[in-house]
Amino acid sequence: MNVNAATLVLFLFFFFRISEGISQKKTSTNLVYVDKKGVLRYHSSNAEASFFGVNYTTPFAHAYRAHLKLGIDPEQAIRNDVYHFARLGLDAFRVHIWDTEISDSAGNLLNNEHLRLYDYLLAELKKRGIKTIITPIAFWGNGYPEPDDPTPGFSRYFGRGKLTTNDTAIRAQGNFMQQLFRHVNPYTKLSYENDKDIIAVELNNEPSHSDPKKNVTDYINRLAQAVKSTGWTKPVFYNIAQGPYFSDAVAASVVDGFSFQWYPTALVGNQTLKGNSLMHVDTYRIPFRDTVTAFSNRALMVYEFDAADIMGSYMYPAMAKAFRSAGFQWATQFAYDPMAIANVNTEYQTHYLNLAYTPSKAISMLIASEAFHQLPRLKNFGTYPADSSFDIFRVSYDNSLSEMNSPEKFYYSNTTSTNPANNKQLKNIAGVGNSPVVQYDGTGAYFIDKVSEGVWRLEVMPDVIYIRDPFERASPKKEVTAINWTTHEMELKLDNLGEGFSIKGMNDGNTFTGLAKKNNFNISPGTYLLVKAGSEAKGGIDKVGSIGLSEFVAPPASKKEIIVRHQPLTEVSSGRSFRIQAIISGIDSGRVIVQLSKPGGGLFRNIPMIKKGYNYTAEVPAEIVTDGQLQYRIIAQEGGNFVSYPGAITGNPGLWDNFQTEFYKTNIAAQGSSLELYNPSTDRTVQILPNFRRGFQAAYSSGSSTGAINYKLSITGIQQNEVMGLQYFIGDKLMEREAELSGFNNLILRAGTNGNTALVVKITFINRYGAAYAATASIDDKIKDFEIPLDSFKPSDSSLLMPRPYPGFQPLYFKSPSGFPVLKPDEIEKIQITIEAGLQSSENKNYNLEIESVKLSK
Repeated sequence: MNVNAATLVLFLFFFFRISEGISQKKTSTNLVYVDKKGVLRYHSSNAEASFFGVNYTTPFAHAYRAHLKLGIDPEQAIRNDVYHFARLGLDAFRVHIWDTEISDSAGNLLNNEHLRLYDYLLAELKKRGIKTIITPIAFWGNGYPEPDDPTPGFSRYFGRGKLTTNDTAIRAQGNFMQQLFRHVNPYTKLSYENDKDIIAVELNNEPSHSDPKKNVTDYINRLAQAVKSTGWTKPVFYNIAQGPYFSDAVAASVVDGFSFQWYPTALVGNQTLKGNSLMHVDTYRIPFRDTVTAFSNRALMVYEFDAADIMGSYMYPAMAKAFRSAGFQWATQFAYDPMAIANVNTEYQTHYLNLAYTPSKAISMLIASEAFHQLPRLKNFGTYPADSSFDIFRVSYDNSLSEMNSPEKFYYSNTTSTNPANNKQLKNIAGVGNSPVVQYDGTGAYFIDKVSEGVWRLEVMPDVIYIRDPFERASPKKEVTAINWTTHEMELKLDNLGEGFSIKGMNDGNTFTGLAKKNNFNISPGTYLLVKAGSEAKGGIDKVGSIGLSEFVAPPASKKEIIVRHQPLTEVSSGRSFRIQAIISGIDSGRVIVQLSKPGGGLFRNIPMIKKGYNYTAEVPAEIVTDGQLQYRIIAQEGGNFVSYPGAITGNPGLWDNFQTEFYKTNIAAQGSSLELYNPSTDRTVQILPNFRRGFQAAYSSGSSTGAINYKLSITGIQQNEVMGLQYFIGDKLMEREAELSGFNNLILRAGTNGNTALVVKITFINRYGAAYAATASIDDKIKDFEIPLDSFKPSDSSLLMPRPYPGFQPLYFKSPSGFPVLKPDEIEKIQITIEAGLQSSENKNYNLEIESVKLSK
């Protein structure tokens, strides 16, 4: 070997040794990597990784401004909310950075309050072991739901349309990326690359692309290179779901994985959606596996998801199951409401999730997190309703329930009769309502965690009262959920705790001490240490996982005021008793009555309402439910204060100068009368299809008689597989006259085509389990009644999923389950009225349909 060769060998030896050292140093700050098959794995063990959590926005935009307007320290708010993330077992955080607030038009990073608070949030998450994916670019303004501020950033300067095409705009984004990823968090003293709890980057939140496709790939690669030029070695993700047309261009880029979103019940329904939505989350479809060759071998994440406009606590574990079946390893709900503003739900009115304000949904998220971590990836769990129970998990629409039941963990989002798998082995309990282990009549969540043998930590949240629909138009002036701090009795049956255990308050200011009477004790919101009789709490233990023994976070009690939430029944059966129900806040020891009368006189009666928690019920006796109409007021009294509803009118309604003339009204159906299912004059909460399409219009028009209103659907150029139609929830109207349902034998559709070609209309009933029953009717140009016998409704292969799931490549139809061969009116929840191009005999592609009413007749 000559000298030059020897020198070269030594050089290469030391070069690779040094390179290996650098590589090891780099990977020491990388928690995970993407293997050759596209699986996200831990560096330390090569085991598959999975992360589940939330988006959260307090450092930015509306949430930031709202905290300041309330005089609330954003740092304290962040600490409070991050504690609740940990309490719910979440280990993932993601939010699109509002780049418009922390950059200038050239992409220079602004070291301002928003960036500082974001770094503070990352540091607090790190303390709890919660991992982060950085999404540095959003393109959005910072206003919603308010007007945008005149922010200095490149997104506002260039506008959404230029940001992925204009070279100067792309350079600004690259500059911003480089400065952001070289930036050092002042709280952790680490760059994002060197922080092990920051595991990946998602380059852009929801990009807007345009042809040519090659430029799309180039744009993505330029952003990826900008990040990697800072020394970034962690996985890089990019959104492939926002623009499916560009999926092949995205897949052709250098990224390590793809991000998706899921809003299976659409967004911004402006009301709480009624009916079973589990059919919407039965599966998550990824079409690119079959259509884009380069899609394979990339990791998959869900950057945003939610069951929007739903208050039921049964959806999240089903969504987690669908995600795991599709192969996802990261999922973050959008968006967790900051506790300080969750009482008004102004941040994103279509979303509502917070431990204090939506306790059942929050416990459902806890269970979903467990499911996401425990369920195997790519396993098929069957179809609804057979997949309602999977592994150790269960969801129930009927009971608005999510449940996890393992030997060590027993979690339930609502009252359950399920016995724990093994009481003796239990270590963690979390729930709302009652179970065989816990009896509790408060409405907040509670957590019971084993500290050591015979020693348990109990955490009890204050009561929550849903006083308004949280998904209606939001305002900081309109509280939708109230908080009440009060004392309730609790019964706790734990084999490891026994009877007569001691109770000691642990959180700041909680001086309570006491003994259980057998298994029963009174408890107020706070954190407590429960110790078995004859045992002692061992010293030196100050945490259960990442939860401190004395930690407790809850909002203050709401202002004391009487608020009544009530929806009157539209129509009831003559000669049958019925119940008037309401949710009422602000009453401690007072009374509530229903004051009934009939228009024109002849009846005046006061009926006391019976209280159970915050739910009040009055039974209207059958002898006064006679033909005509009942009108009534709900009058609440606390001490000398009176409030009457509707109208929230204060003052004693019995005084001579009270001028209230507002009443709730319920019609009484005469024997043999029809049952109205849909009336466009009053029923304004239909869902329609298509959602957004040129050539489609939905509008109200004048009906065939005075006071009648038609709902008109029009479409031009309908395609062969396209559908136009509407869906309406009718389950409540059917239940109002449940005793008569077996007597109805015809459906009467009053409709016409308004001078257009005759159409074949499909009418579909959908029951609470997703089974569909369909019939057709030929509708001509005149508005008139079309009679369809109920026995002509036969089981249908499928029904439409409405509102339309997003993104649009998700299934539009749900296949009817077997086992429901006969239409049962008492099981029906929804009706769909549709025009399908494939059913029409005419070659005309322009259709009109006007509906004036839908009824059942005898």
